[in-house]
Amino acid sequence: MASQGDRDLPSRAKEDEGDTSAPSKNALKKANREKEKAERAAKRQELERAQKEQAEANDTSQHLYGSIQSASDRRPVQRFTELAELYDAKEDQEVTVDARIHNARVQSAKLAFLVLREEAHTIQAVIAEGGINQISRQMVKWCGGIHAESIVRATGLVKQPKEPVTSTSISNFELHIESIYLVSEAAQMLPVQVKDCMRAPPMNDDDSKDEPEMDSQGLPVVRLNARLNNRVLDGRTAASQAIFQLQSGISHLFIEYMNQNRFTWINSSRLAGAATEGGAGVFEIKYFDTKAYLTQSPQFFKQMAIAMDMKRVCEIGPVFRAENSNTHRHLTEFTGLDFEMVIKNDYHEVLSFGEKLMLYIIRNLQQRAEFKRLTKVVDQIFPGAGNFKIPSEDSALRLTFADAVKLLNDAGIEAGEFDDLSTSQEKALGRIIREKYGTDFYTIDKYPSAVRPFYTMPDPLNPKVSNSYDFFMRGQEIMSGAQRIHDHKQLCERMKANDPPLDPSSEGFRHYTDAFKYGCAPHGGGGLGLNRILQFYLGLPDIRFATMFPRDPGRLAP
Repeated sequence: MASQGDRDLPSRAKEDEGDTSAPSKNALKKANREKEKAERAAKRQELERAQKEQAEANDTSQHLYGSIQSASDRRPVQRFTELAELYDAKEDQEVTVDARIHNARVQSAKLAFLVLREEAHTIQAVIAEGGINQISRQMVKWCGGIHAESIVRATGLVKQPKEPVTSTSISNFELHIESIYLVSEAAQMLPVQVKDCMRAPPMNDDDSKDEPEMDSQGLPVVRLNARLNNRVLDGRTAASQAIFQLQSGISHLFIEYMNQNRFTWINSSRLAGAATEGGAGVFEIKYFDTKAYLTQSPQFFKQMAIAMDMKRVCEIGPVFRAENSNTHRHLTEFTGLDFEMVIKNDYHEVLSFGEKLMLYIIRNLQQRAEFKRLTKVVDQIFPGAGNFKIPSEDSALRLTFADAVKLLNDAGIEAGEFDDLSTSQEKALGRIIREKYGTDFYTIDKYPSAVRPFYTMPDPLNPKVSNSYDFFMRGQEIMSGAQRIHDHKQLCERMKANDPPLDPSSEGFRHYTDAFKYGCAPHGGGGLGLNRILQFYLGLPDIRFATMFPRDPGRLAP
């Protein structure tokens, strides 16, 4: 028992009891380990920095590569060479090219290979240690690490390889690099690889699959939807480049033929204050404090231009259709090639002109060297691109609608005398005509009046049929055209008899119908679909391959 004196002595607190400020032995050990680790990392970084500085000091070619912005002592290039020019290059010719890195591969510390790409053209580039420019190993390593799709400026000597380079389009030459600078660096990770987009897509495209797919060789499959979502990358492939250059070629050929035949190129509006041509299938937009509509075609404007005494007019421009059609050949926006002309004697003047126009376009696509080359490029991905057939004579195959119906019925495919042809009937007819007449291009004349727009001129001898026609490629429609009603009274009567009836004096039609009140020459024309011409000429499985940035019911981007 403690005495009174013991109880009066002050008690000593137990060591560590209640003292939380001092670190534990374990914490001290851990802190020491972290400190030592940080010191080692700092020493390592300092060593690496010193080694890098030493390597740079010993880099005999550091001025020959790197970022183009940092190459302050680089002289301006007097002449750039395009890869397309190198097919006919000369041995030891020095060239400077701006191109993308299609592929980069380090063979060893002393040797690296690049594949340079510009549009559809590729060439192998070699970077080897030594040589007259004392290429360093650092430069070889740097070149091998450039990200695919980066843009570089390379100067080098054209050399003949020991054996043809089969993996590039320019197989008889390669480029031995003297200097190379990075113009624009691509991201290391890309959503799709351009080289994967260069392989043929699945012909029966099923975009419902979300999981990555591989083909029979274990290579990635890039479906149509993925290509369209990454159009900038897919558009760099040789096939895409060729397709859009051919599209440009068709537009040039159209205008070329129009100029030869004294047409005036006009540019009409794509905005209207009312829904015209019956009101169906138009896009409504906000126009300040009122509504406006995107035009379905330049039809009314072309006719009004004829009423202005412009005897022959044409134009190239966008066409909008608010149709919820999700097919391989429909878009909500496409490019139209339109023409309209005065008729002197008979509406077949217009039909014959349109046929000669299409034969001119197709024949030149098949005969001009550059177009033939581009078609061969597409054929490597889409077999059959070069097998489009046309008649050897100067005139196109022309059938009446009744002739077409008879061909179908004779083949066991039921078709009505006054019913419009369905898509399946049109395709079947295309196969029949190719087999029987040896052509993929033909026209059908004298369509039933009931299936044509109100402004179409009826046949004066048989009002049940009309002075109208459609053009076809591979059994699918590319143009609709007709003689138009130019008499004001007849036009107004047709509009009132339309189903549903149309008011000629309404705001949407008043200016159009008034043009004929003031007198207008007989005329006719048609509207070709540029995207469809390209699709069916090349035999592409989907019109979206022939459209740079397609718009359909499910796509508004990119």
